[in-house]
Amino acid sequence: MAERRVELFIGPNHPGAAGNSCMHLWLEGDTIVHMEPEYGFLHRSFEKLMEHRNLMQNVSIIPRICVPEPDINEEVYARCIEAICGIEVPPRAKYIRTMVLELARIAATFLNLGFMCGGLGIYTVMNWAFADRDFILDLFEWLTGARVYHIYIVPGGVRRDLPEGFEDRVREVLDYIERRLVDYDRTFYHNSFFVFRTKGRFVVTEKLAKKYCLTGPAVRAMGKPVDMRKIYAYEAYPEIDFEVVTLKDGDAYSRMILKRMEIEQSIDIIRQVLDKMPKGKVFNKPINYKKWIPPAGQTYQVVESTNGEYGYYMRFDGKSGNPYRVHVRGPSYTTGTAMIQEMLKGARIEDVPIYLSSFGICPPEIDR
Repeated sequence: MAERRVELFIGPNHPGAAGNSCMHLWLEGDTIVHMEPEYGFLHRSFEKLMEHRNLMQNVSIIPRICVPEPDINEEVYARCIEAICGIEVPPRAKYIRTMVLELARIAATFLNLGFMCGGLGIYTVMNWAFADRDFILDLFEWLTGARVYHIYIVPGGVRRDLPEGFEDRVREVLDYIERRLVDYDRTFYHNSFFVFRTKGRFVVTEKLAKKYCLTGPAVRAMGKPVDMRKIYAYEAYPEIDFEVVTLKDGDAYSRMILKRMEIEQSIDIIRQVLDKMPKGKVFNKPINYKKWIPPAGQTYQVVESTNGEYGYYMRFDGKSGNPYRVHVRGPSYTTGTAMIQEMLKGARIEDVPIYLSSFGICPPEIDR
């Protein structure tokens, strides 16, 4: 006799969900026979909101489009404005931006690790990850006055220079995180339970990567060295020595291991930034913000987020201080809406958090 089909909702308040989202599942036993992702529980319509606000008003709302890693929105938004208006960013500001982006990558990776451990029931490491992330948030609070939404990277540079003693504290935090990685290896990454649950799960093939336009760890974990920091060489990255990290199996295990390796890479990049940090001003202020009307034109700028290519398309008509059209390209859109329906079909219910965490689904990217 066939098993009875059951409907089940994971989220938006379920610890196994990726933030404020809902996975609508149809099950036969523990096996998923159909699923539909449901979003819209958090921040919505940011693209349209940005078209009704001037350039500086938008700076305060865009970080919310990706809550775990808000600085990437500030970065690509600022670079769009700078490209259209021909604004030159001071060299010191470029280095500071690079440091901020890499600190944000580490913080986002810890949050992602915590979500994975929560879904697997490894609560010790989940608590470690959230607690260690707080050391990064402490740095952001000191630098910007805010822990999550920093509103620090602005068109023309950054809002203020580094406070006295900040660089030394960054080095101390990096040293601490580097030491802590040994504990994470012993307790989580070398844990046979983690290996058993993720090895061979949700494998990304080259065909699948092309079909859903995947970037970031999703393709680097299958051997493709795709990294926007190398391809577009923005900010201080051209002057930093680093190689794109790749693995070959393309499964959930490889994606999580790759992200762990990239924590070490980010630590090394930040140390190089601090060693090479030039002196000088950090902000080239444009004209009066209230009278600022950019020339007509369009641009697309990208950043390498924790989960892959993150870009803004912006168009200006030359008549208004508001953007005429804005479109945000986040890596979570295809993995969290279309691909998830294909890959979760036939999986078991307990595998849902593994999919969400290994691909780093960020619901606000989709709500936008």
